[in-house]
Amino acid sequence: MGSGLHGAQTGKMLAGIEEILRQDTPDVVLVQGDTNTVLAGALAASKLHIRIGHVEAGLRSFDRTMPEEINRIMADHISDYLFAPTETSKQYLLNEGIPEERIFVTGNTVVDAVYQNLEISKQTTDPLKDMGLQEKGYFLTTVHRAENTDNKDRLSGILDGFRQVYDEFGLPIIFPAHPRTVKMIHEFGLQVPAGIRITDPVGYLEFLQLESGARLILTDSGGLQEEACILGVPCVTLRDNTERPETVHLDGNVIVGASKNIIASLKQMMQAGNEWQNPYGDGVASKIMINELIEKSLLNSDLSKCWNKCV
Repeated sequence: MGSGLHGAQTGKMLAGIEEILRQDTPDVVLVQGDTNTVLAGALAASKLHIRIGHVEAGLRSFDRTMPEEINRIMADHISDYLFAPTETSKQYLLNEGIPEERIFVTGNTVVDAVYQNLEISKQTTDPLKDMGLQEKGYFLTTVHRAENTDNKDRLSGILDGFRQVYDEFGLPIIFPAHPRTVKMIHEFGLQVPAGIRITDPVGYLEFLQLESGARLILTDSGGLQEEACILGVPCVTLRDNTERPETVHLDGNVIVGASKNIIASLKQMMQAGNEWQNPYGDGVASKIMINELIEKSLLNSDLSKCWNKCV
């Protein structure tokens, strides 16, 4: 779909997805996450009276300036089956008046994906070797959210925080950078401090290994906060809020924003260890979800038989 205004993106996807759903007439449509695609898919299915299951239901940052927050709230309230990753997200849904019988705590399919693909990745690629890195001998960062990249003061503050981190620890900061982030650094006339290694974006399998091998992760990504928690890697979140409060409550993550507190928070997380228990499930969320749909006779008998053979 490419870049563009949210309304234009969502409208184009709504029209395209509606046509596909009319042709395929699925029993149920599953949408995952909080992107514009999720909103378009849920709206298209709802208007065609096709049942909807929302995977990652109930995530809330309580910040409606975020487009993702609007998308996830709307998707939740028009979905028939809400697959909440944790009891916290279930409670948020109940607080909004969604009936309990529509909510299922399943864990998150992110865990399924991380567990399966990390092993696949180790058999096919070795990004640490390719980049000359030692396990636990580097920090990993991503910065892509508009609230950070489009605000000169915030982006400058983050880069200065990285400078302090490198001055203190001497470990390289690996930064697979979104093209928009690189563009804004140049447009604002900012200098990339020593110790930061900006690279092109890397593939999912390679990135999983970079996450797993990092001493600590600094990010403004919601999904990366969760993956860090699953992998047992401490996280410093470069935002003012999070829709993954579980990571903070179990001391695997700290919310720091784009201030001078980055170095202090990083020291705090490095001293805290990583003895937490992953709160997002044990890697079978997808099985739980499909079994719920089978139990409710939402999938036809042939698909049910195929699924039962697979698991």
